[in-house]
Amino acid sequence: MRYRRVLFAAVSTVVLLIGSATAGAAAERSYRNYVALGDSYTSGPLIPLPRLDPLGCGKSTQNYPALLASALRVRSYTDISCGGADTTNMTQPQSVFLGRNPAQFSALRTDTDLVTVGIGGNDYDVFGTLVGTCPSLRASDPTGNPCQDKFTVEGVDMMKAKVAQTGKNVEQVLAGIHARSPRADVLVIGYPRIAPESGYCPKILPFAEGDYAWLNDVEKALNSAIEKAVADDGYAFFVDTFGPSAGHDACAPKGAAWINGQHTKLLAAAAYHPYRTGMAGVAGVILRHLR
Repeated sequence: MRYRRVLFAAVSTVVLLIGSATAGAAAERSYRNYVALGDSYTSGPLIPLPRLDPLGCGKSTQNYPALLASALRVRSYTDISCGGADTTNMTQPQSVFLGRNPAQFSALRTDTDLVTVGIGGNDYDVFGTLVGTCPSLRASDPTGNPCQDKFTVEGVDMMKAKVAQTGKNVEQVLAGIHARSPRADVLVIGYPRIAPESGYCPKILPFAEGDYAWLNDVEKALNSAIEKAVADDGYAFFVDTFGPSAGHDACAPKGAAWINGQHTKLLAAAAYHPYRTGMAGVAGVILRHLR
């Protein structure tokens, strides 16, 4: 009996050591050549300090690609993200203030082994339409949902219809990445929460109260369309940031919020865009996914 106990203990120890070694290997997986693609939720406009390649892209040295590259200690790192980019700018250059951003796929190489891409929110001008239209409608019905009503035509939610189409565009983006960097791990980064799950902060997010829930629904629909595109692709991975950003929406207290509200803040964040805290939060979510 004693022999059996000793043998069982020895076998258990070996199993634990193998498990620890496997977990350690997974945690220490290394990447050499990292490329970041994306729009302003990747580039991080007005988060200090700005990069100049080109200045008009609003690319920060403290965005999540920069934080991720540092944490992973990659050998080479290219951030070609740019504010205002949509899926067409993967293959077409983008004109910006004081410059031009090349087609983002131009950064991909056959030896690229990690790609992150955050794209889709600007397709069909969904994001710009929401933040450009909804605040002006609040006064007409502060407790209702005037923006949702405006974009519902004959019972069809036009915003949700547009984001559903975005998924097909993202599928094409993924195919283009695989063709150019066939050995790369490809992570598609979802969009973090802007509005709270409950409650209101009209001085920060000047939407009608009923439109808060609708804004969340549109963002969920966008993330779902992107996630489905990733699933249909079969080779990339979707990284959800909407769920992990609960409690870090624009209405959250200072220091907890990942997203800025309506007022542009120099040396902090553009209106309705991530703070550095948001970039750090997203980088942490990606690292947990990788490890």
